[in-house]
Amino acid sequence: MQIHSHTSGLPRPQDTLTKSHPTTTPDPRLNQILAALPAADYARLRPELELVEMPRGWTMSESGDHVTHLHFPTSGIVSLVYALEDGASSEIALVGNEGLIGISIYMGGESLPSSTEVQCAGQAYRLSRQVMKREFALGGQLQHLALLYTQALIVQTSQMAVCNQHHAVEQRLARWILMSMDRLHSHKMSITQERISLMLGVRRESITVAAGALQKDGMIERTRGVIKLVDRPRLEERVCECYLAVKHECERLMAHAGTPRSDA
Repeated sequence: MQIHSHTSGLPRPQDTLTKSHPTTTPDPRLNQILAALPAADYARLRPELELVEMPRGWTMSESGDHVTHLHFPTSGIVSLVYALEDGASSEIALVGNEGLIGISIYMGGESLPSSTEVQCAGQAYRLSRQVMKREFALGGQLQHLALLYTQALIVQTSQMAVCNQHHAVEQRLARWILMSMDRLHSHKMSITQERISLMLGVRRESITVAAGALQKDGMIERTRGVIKLVDRPRLEERVCECYLAVKHECERLMAHAGTPRSDA
């Protein structure tokens, strides 16, 4: 999901594969929700934002946890994962620097049935539960942006449920690769096929076959634990309708995210 193209003058996330400890502190406005805030709102919020590392594999919250902080990623990917009693699991949404983690803080439910796990290492700025509730009570632009993003997240989870039910593994893998690369702002990522199989809720052998077909047709390249996107236009032709359905609807929802809300 893109709130808008990167605002002119703002830095872009690093397009590196494994670098998770940059030598400089990232600008919080690498997160597109924070970047869309009016200057006065951002200035009020900035002292409350705390930079945290998101190492790959970190479980930020378990199912049912009382979430204490909202996280605004500036890089990396966080997966919302639903686990069944038999140990099976499936990814229900991807979040990158376009969004935020911790919607239960302001939606009133206090917790979610899914867990949040870092899929690709990165960084985020966190905001305490108390400060977010204060900001929400003000009814300003952060509230507006957070609610728009929540609707966009609902669109993503709904479409992914349909995709997992009706589309072939190869199409689902293509969709997952494109969505991941969009959030990394890169053409390659470090991840194992076993991990992808857990995210898509299918057997590892099925991912091996699907990835092999995409590589044979020159769309991706695979090395040890790395996927490289070689021919994006062709992969977009191969992917199911779900990728563009989510992308276009989220862009529609967030088209005016940087414009102050009018209640007139």
